[in-house]
Amino acid sequence: MEVTCLLLLALIPFHCRGQGVYAPAQAQIVHAGQACVVKEDNISERVYTIREGDTLVLQCLVTGHPRPQVRWTKTAGSASDKFQETSVFNETLRIERIARTQGGRYYCKAENGVGVPAIKSIRVDVQYLDEPVLTVHQTVSDVRGNFYQEKTVFLRCTVNSNPPARFIWKRGSDTLSHSQDNGVDIYEPLYTQGETKVLKLKNLRPQDYASYTCQVSVRNVCGIPDKAITFRLTNTTAPPALKLSVNETLVVNPGENVTVQCLLTGGDPLPQLQWSHGPGPLPLGALAQSGTLSIPSVQARDSGYYNCTATNNVGNPAKKTVNLLVRSMKNATFQITPDVIKESENIQLGQDLKLSCHVDAVPQEKVTYQWFKNGKPARMSKRLLVTRNDPELPAVTSSLELIDLHFSDYGTYLCVASFPGAPVPDLSVEVNISSETVPPTISVPKGRAVVTVREGSPAELQCEVRGKPRPPVLWSRVDKEAALLPSGLPLEETPDGKLRLEHVSRDMSGTYRCQTARYNGFNVRPREAQVQLNVQFPPEVEPSSQDVRQALGRPVLLRCSLLRGSPQRIASAVWRFKGQLLPPPPAVPVAAEAPDHSELRLDAVTRDSSGSYECSISNDVGSATCLFQVSATSCPRTTPMCCSGPRGSLTLSTPCSTTDSVSASLTRAWAGALVEGVARWASGNSLYLQLNQHNAMVKAIPVRRVEKGQLLEYILTDLRVPHSYEVRLTPYTTFGAGDMASRIIHYTEPINSPNLSADNTCHFEDEKICGYTQDLTDNFDWTRQNALTQNPKRSPNTGPPTDISGTPEGYYMFIETSRPRELGDRARLVSPLYNASAKFYCVSFFYHMYGKHIGSLNLLVRSRNKGALDTHAWSLSGNKGNVWQQAHVPINPSGPFQIIFEGVRGSGYLGDIAIDDVTLKKGECPRKQMDPNKVVVMPGSGAPRQPHPQLWGPMVIFLLALQR
Repeated sequence: MEVTCLLLLALIPFHCRGQGVYAPAQAQIVHAGQACVVKEDNISERVYTIREGDTLVLQCLVTGHPRPQVRWTKTAGSASDKFQETSVFNETLRIERIARTQGGRYYCKAENGVGVPAIKSIRVDVQYLDEPVLTVHQTVSDVRGNFYQEKTVFLRCTVNSNPPARFIWKRGSDTLSHSQDNGVDIYEPLYTQGETKVLKLKNLRPQDYASYTCQVSVRNVCGIPDKAITFRLTNTTAPPALKLSVNETLVVNPGENVTVQCLLTGGDPLPQLQWSHGPGPLPLGALAQSGTLSIPSVQARDSGYYNCTATNNVGNPAKKTVNLLVRSMKNATFQITPDVIKESENIQLGQDLKLSCHVDAVPQEKVTYQWFKNGKPARMSKRLLVTRNDPELPAVTSSLELIDLHFSDYGTYLCVASFPGAPVPDLSVEVNISSETVPPTISVPKGRAVVTVREGSPAELQCEVRGKPRPPVLWSRVDKEAALLPSGLPLEETPDGKLRLEHVSRDMSGTYRCQTARYNGFNVRPREAQVQLNVQFPPEVEPSSQDVRQALGRPVLLRCSLLRGSPQRIASAVWRFKGQLLPPPPAVPVAAEAPDHSELRLDAVTRDSSGSYECSISNDVGSATCLFQVSATSCPRTTPMCCSGPRGSLTLSTPCSTTDSVSASLTRAWAGALVEGVARWASGNSLYLQLNQHNAMVKAIPVRRVEKGQLLEYILTDLRVPHSYEVRLTPYTTFGAGDMASRIIHYTEPINSPNLSADNTCHFEDEKICGYTQDLTDNFDWTRQNALTQNPKRSPNTGPPTDISGTPEGYYMFIETSRPRELGDRARLVSPLYNASAKFYCVSFFYHMYGKHIGSLNLLVRSRNKGALDTHAWSLSGNKGNVWQQAHVPINPSGPFQIIFEGVRGSGYLGDIAIDDVTLKKGECPRKQMDPNKVVVMPGSGAPRQPHPQLWGPMVIFLLALQR
């Protein structure tokens, strides 16, 4: 099928769009807050500078149809920055009282489903200056025995700031520097990254006893004023020293009043004292004043380490610590251990038996235990032993061992733990030993092995324990490694064997283990069982929303898939069109597994069948909906994909299933303003139109046999520089016209355009090397250097000593052929892209090929008329002597082109090749070659050029078919 396509050049303002025309999203970030400055940094990087504590306001201005959705995200911030973990869906981002941790790069992403999303970014730099901190350190060293001492003082000034602060040291009102006083040294310590400056006073002199000021400044950026701190240095300046009024370990009874004094024994200036408690703050009601710490009516929870710290910014702080122990006891437990030697788990007459008793106490080692049998103190004998600190049991545990158990040993045993002479209540635990004392068993009640509840409801998991005595039950997770219980603990004790969960969530689903504890019962291998918890929750489906566009008369298949849910099955699926219930779709054939999706097929899309379709999927717990917006069109929308070709060209995608033709329109403008002018379309027979206010071109673009993914191109020739153009593309099928896509291309006279009226010689003096780039597909790169930057260890007898000018400052490009380079390795230097606005060009350049291992120097021309094609234009090989020589190479490119200098490594390391002063001019090359030994100083490449209209090379339009 072949249908003529129309190319229309029409003068239409690009900001006027018809109703229903789809346009991709575009975005721009502007600021409306208290910015200090917004500047361009490095390579077009926008930097927004703001003072800490001010309000940040960024707006993302978007255009496009449908209206794009805006999402703000952030990177390069602090890990504690909560904004980094979330996204803000709003066109305006506002942060009150911005903090330094909120600096970083902010991204605005605008997306409307048409084309690729528009992403813009800006870096926010938060400026601040904290108060400086000044500390003093001194060293004393003996010189020549003990005849005299040298004292050196270091004044260290530290500040946190952004940007880095500038430091100024003053003695009194005089500014200090190295050059003014030999006894002063000012330096920055290693690894401090600019936030610290040290003033060193060497071999302290009488005049060094004075007031010193450290002034820090960020040069009034964002209006932040300078800050300063002053220290008075005297002959009595000394670090702090302390002593305590009590021992380092203090044991007290609960309810007592505790007073600890921290006494200063030295320090000038007078140190400041501060009390702290670890872990946590000082107890409620504690009073710290003038070095005295008072705790009224101390309790067990007040135990811990109390630190007294003295600081005066001289030397290191002095610190003393008191370990306060408040006597207490809790958690009395017992264990019954059958005969270990015989590996028994039951109590049997004639075997040994051990009863153990333990309490958690402070201090643990001061606890005493006493055993009773049937209310009377147990009498020690050869068969009844009391031991302490059994290595197989927790520390400070008392054990009563019964050797060769007799019937008369049955009875009730009582263990009493106490602190002698202390007003702390005793704790006791009772153990009954008889023929009925048996180890535990555990099981899950019938019907309770699997518990199923809905998300948000309470759940109860239960295990039953039998035995005498009955130990506590410990619960844990089974199917998740290192997973915690909902309480946040890896193990949870329940006295009745029931684990109660409130407001269960889907992540609580899984297997839970219940097991018997080895305390308050038999000290034997734990018995265990498992319970499965299933948490049901409503389904989640995809797509939640989808825009479906199809050509008129073509079929469409809508699918709503179940992603997850519990139960993971579809109980029902209901389809609606514009809110009206549709007949159920044909039943899916019965399969081994339940279907995980529901489908609706439209045999032919029409204007009447276009609209909103909903699919509601239920799993008996809840439901979720897929939304489809189906629209019929003669061809799906076309979307600009990228720009390529000379001075930029337009790549457009057309997802038409049977594209017959494409219509494009081109609007010409001067500097973006629509004015009167002329445009010309040349292809075969030229069509030239000139209007007073409009420029119009008509051209047929036939499209044949479009395959999915096929790249189509069309060339617009004889366009003029420095005009700007808008290109519009519309696909056509037998059903009519599809949606239009457009791209505005603004052009100015580029630096890489050959110009006869100005010098176009590249001397490689600038780091940008005239727009030349290194080829990414070669083996190594060309190097830019001059006589001053040469490697002093470079290979002799190869390479030029200077550039063509003979001055040490002049730069040139060369290839270094030393190791690891190998025979045949290639380095390619690629020029910018030039438009072929003339039939002939001449490439002139100087080359230096000196060394016994010289390989080859090739000049290639890369044509970009249709794809990239490299052709050899000139080549030279072998040693040509230690001189610069000039070559003139004629070329006649058929379209946009680049020139490539290719250096090929020879058989050894003495094969460096260099080039300099590359010139590209229109016209033929001079017939008479220049003297190769003559040094020629080429004109500078910075001569100004007057802008003037000139013909472009062709503009290439690419079309990509996405559907068949």
